[in-house]
Amino acid sequence: MMREYRTIEEVAGPLMLVRQVEGVKYDELGEIELPNGEVRRCRVLEVNGKNVLVQLFESAAGLNLSSSKVRFSGHGVELPVSANMLGRVFNGMGEPIDGGAKLIPDKSLDINGTPINPAARYYPSEFIQTGVSSIDGLNTLVRGQKLPIFSGSGLPHANLAAQIARQAKVLGSNEKFAVVFAAIGITFEEADFFISDFRKTGALDRTVLFINLASDAAIERISTPRMALTAAEYLAFECNMHVLVIMTDITNYAEALREVSAARKEVPGRRGYPGYLYTDLATLYERAGRKMGSDGSITMIPILTMPEDDKTHPIPDLTGYITEGQIILSRELYRKGYLPPVDVLPSLSRLKDKGIGAGKTREDHANTMNQLFSAYARGKEARELMVVLGEAALSPVDRLYAKFADAFEAEYINQGFYENRSIEETLNLGWKLLTILPRSEMKRIKPEFLDKYWKQNAEQ
Repeated sequence: MMREYRTIEEVAGPLMLVRQVEGVKYDELGEIELPNGEVRRCRVLEVNGKNVLVQLFESAAGLNLSSSKVRFSGHGVELPVSANMLGRVFNGMGEPIDGGAKLIPDKSLDINGTPINPAARYYPSEFIQTGVSSIDGLNTLVRGQKLPIFSGSGLPHANLAAQIARQAKVLGSNEKFAVVFAAIGITFEEADFFISDFRKTGALDRTVLFINLASDAAIERISTPRMALTAAEYLAFECNMHVLVIMTDITNYAEALREVSAARKEVPGRRGYPGYLYTDLATLYERAGRKMGSDGSITMIPILTMPEDDKTHPIPDLTGYITEGQIILSRELYRKGYLPPVDVLPSLSRLKDKGIGAGKTREDHANTMNQLFSAYARGKEARELMVVLGEAALSPVDRLYAKFADAFEAEYINQGFYENRSIEETLNLGWKLLTILPRSEMKRIKPEFLDKYWKQNAEQ
């Protein structure tokens, strides 16, 4: 039986102080019952002797201090989990919002979970095909990896997220693959886009959606990614599925964290974010990976919008330290109409060399990837020189490199959001573009691969 308290002292914004409380722990879930019978939820933020500071999940409007009752549940925020979660849509607190029946759970799990012990991790090594050439061919995603997408406001990261969720799969296996999609602090239009896109394409059948709207409380924004990761851990480590977790937008999560921190009057760190932002982000990201003793895995793609397109802003900066690389979207490519506008040169997947090669993708993958990077970098330089000095000032080879850079952006990077390219198609397209350059320039490709692949693409 839960004890009830009528000792609410004061309410300040999203915070409420309750006095003379016994046996309550940090992070415990509570309920506030209003005189009219309405129930609102809260969470313990601070315990000081018999005084407890709680944070409200809903608004404090209409809350009467003297006649409202508070009860504490004895446990933290929990998510009921079951294999039947696939194909369902939940809000940021794990309640179904798709009009379907209430979930019959196998168990309830604490959403805070624990990061995977480094000693119990398997090293990521298996290729995941996203169907997006600029990721598969050049910044390969590997099972168990954390690979964020750094975007900017107005760039189409939502479309890229939906495309990856639709298309991603593990090659050459009939292993169960699922997507857990967490939308954090998004608008109603964006939520409607994700739900209808997944329904229309049939991707919803293997997806669990958690939708937290911008109009929802900040505290719910903090719980949404943890709800998603708890569902992913259950599907991966208890149902032995390969799970891809996509979270958009981490910037909204960090803003909610700053809001809560400011309400608690904590000393702010960089740009007003709490000093523990790094640790807090790590508690999310480090829950991805592969675990010894389990066939399942969690691969994570967090998406964040960089305020003012600034890579040194605390959110992308700290994310880059914790994760294994980043995919960066380019405003310049977006203006040219190239979709998805992935800026391949500053993008990086630190584990790409572990997931490519014979038996995983194809034997020529590493060589062609290095050659494409090199040729595109030189082509961009040649293009810039052409703007300053004019085309006549370039050598014939540099003119070919400039031509290659244009073709590379128009054909390789630009593929639209509904074209799903296999890794074979991506590699063959890379070879086709390299034939724009003379064979003597192929300095990063082994002669045997040139003999095997160059001729058949040069003749096409």
